[in-house]
Amino acid sequence: MNIDPKVPSYWKDYILQSSYAAITVFFITLVLSKNPVIIASIGATAFIIFAMPNNIAAEPKRIIGGHFLGFFIGSCFAIFPFIDILFFKAVWYALSIGITILFMVILDFEHPPAAGTALGMTLVGYSSSAAMAIFVSVVLLAFIGYIIKPFLKDLV
Repeated sequence: MNIDPKVPSYWKDYILQSSYAAITVFFITLVLSKNPVIIASIGATAFIIFAMPNNIAAEPKRIIGGHFLGFFIGSCFAIFPFIDILFFKAVWYALSIGITILFMVILDFEHPPAAGTALGMTLVGYSSSAAMAIFVSVVLLAFIGYIIKPFLKDLV
């Protein structure tokens, strides 16, 4: 294990950008408190925005489009749950992620954490509170990322 050689020069940026991510996820968690499975994919999005702001996955269209696709496809898969046989559950969950990835790539909305949104929605199912929480969180993250991007450095 090695420490990134940029840390001594940019240690303030590391602390500041990590703090921004933590504060943002704190407020989003307050909104998503009833959907802990979805918080993980939102946390991964926060990492991309605050640690890799110049990465293509940090573009607002990819954040919003990817999570919306993940939400929609995961919700569709949740409508038809399989019986409690592990093999069928695994196939169903894998298909929800695979189809989400396929559509993200086809539509140019590549955002890796959105695959987590698809899996989360497949696991917990659609609810209007989950829909509103995800939509608000994703749009808020994309907006924050867009606004503060000029002030952030790539830490990765």
